[in-house]
Amino acid sequence: MTGSATIVLDIGKTNVKLALIDADGRTLAEQRSPNAIVAGGLYPHHDTERIWNWMLGAMRGFAQMAQVGAIVPVTHGATAALVDDEGLVLPVLDYEFELPPSQDAAYRALRPAYASSHSPLLPAGLNLGRQLAWQAHAWPEQFARARHILMYPQYWAWRLCGVAASEVTSLGCHTDLWQPARQQYSALVERLGWSGLFPPMQPAWAPLGMLKAELVAQTGLPADCKVVCGIHDSNASLLRHLQGGPRTVLSTGTWVIAAAIGMPLDGLREEADMLANSNALGEPVACMRFMGGREFGELAGPTPALCTADDLQRLIAQGTMALPCFAAAGGPFGGRAGEIAGPAPQTAQERYALATLYCVLMSDYCLSALGAAEGEVVVEGSYTGNPHFAPLLAALRPAQNVVCSDDASGTTCGAWMLAHWGNAAARHGEDGAAAARDGSAPSAAQPLALAGWAEYRARWLAAL
Repeated sequence: MTGSATIVLDIGKTNVKLALIDADGRTLAEQRSPNAIVAGGLYPHHDTERIWNWMLGAMRGFAQMAQVGAIVPVTHGATAALVDDEGLVLPVLDYEFELPPSQDAAYRALRPAYASSHSPLLPAGLNLGRQLAWQAHAWPEQFARARHILMYPQYWAWRLCGVAASEVTSLGCHTDLWQPARQQYSALVERLGWSGLFPPMQPAWAPLGMLKAELVAQTGLPADCKVVCGIHDSNASLLRHLQGGPRTVLSTGTWVIAAAIGMPLDGLREEADMLANSNALGEPVACMRFMGGREFGELAGPTPALCTADDLQRLIAQGTMALPCFAAAGGPFGGRAGEIAGPAPQTAQERYALATLYCVLMSDYCLSALGAAEGEVVVEGSYTGNPHFAPLLAALRPAQNVVCSDDASGTTCGAWMLAHWGNAAARHGEDGAAAARDGSAPSAAQPLALAGWAEYRARWLAAL
């Protein structure tokens, strides 16, 4: 049996993953499940009990494979849990739920200025502060019972070990609750009297406590298995890139988030859905994003088929292009209906090609808007599985080195680093973490030289 392994609970907006990682950072086992939303009840909400029971079952299997020393929760942002000593007082709201517009004016008057929060006004429940304000208004009795407001990673940590904590990366993720530049709560928290509901702040890597005794009995995991505070998923991807000079990380999944490490915040614009996240060290990071995974799926169709360079070249030559946007949630072109200009794609491969071209152009647009013209561009996450994405992006940005992470799930690597925080590999960024996993390093993308690609980008930008 392998010793000193880590279990990573990775809850993305689309899927939930449980990974077993050994002491050297290698994946021993992995289980996945869809992250289904429950449509009934008070409002659309996350099926936390189904996730919980599925997770405990998977952990029982993992306990037979390795000696587990730590569990690290990693989740998507814009999500919080209201709990008393027994559990949830209200269901965990789905941030894609369109909150009642009758509350819009009142919330706009309460929310902090963009200059202090660097959190743009977003649709649906993407501003967590708006979710909480609506819940407090609509269900005042339940809200009054809440002892803690827990960010989503810390909710799972609390269920596992019983210790409540707050953590900066989820608080600083376009919530309206945090001031990234000043590293303190926003005026909204004080205005609504919520200061006492947020538990003490802990670093993402802090061990909060040991796994509850009843869960030790249910799962077979060791009694001394520690539960780590946890982190927002895009910031988990960012962890191994925090040192080494200016660079921009493209964290790709349901959302594509361009995080420009070291860039000033004064160029951010609210109307373009630009924001400042907080990294695990509490430092503000200039970011821009779009719902790239969702949009890729809309364009590629229900049965995506990998395209060839010839498919890409054919669409470029005939002027077929996708104009934003193909998801309802945020992004620099939020609220605009997507359309396909030029001859429509005819095959599954051409649809995949169009989705690829679109997501490359959107990523390039975000990088340029951020002013990220220097240093490496590191592609993390699901787009590393698309062999054309990084080479096409590299062809558009010849002054920069575009590299593909060797880890298709930067969140898993980041979570592993948190469990090992304090040793050399986990503290010294990408080189140490990559070496600890498999001795490899991110690979530089070779530009894909397609005829007319730069001109195609120019026509796409003009069409915007």
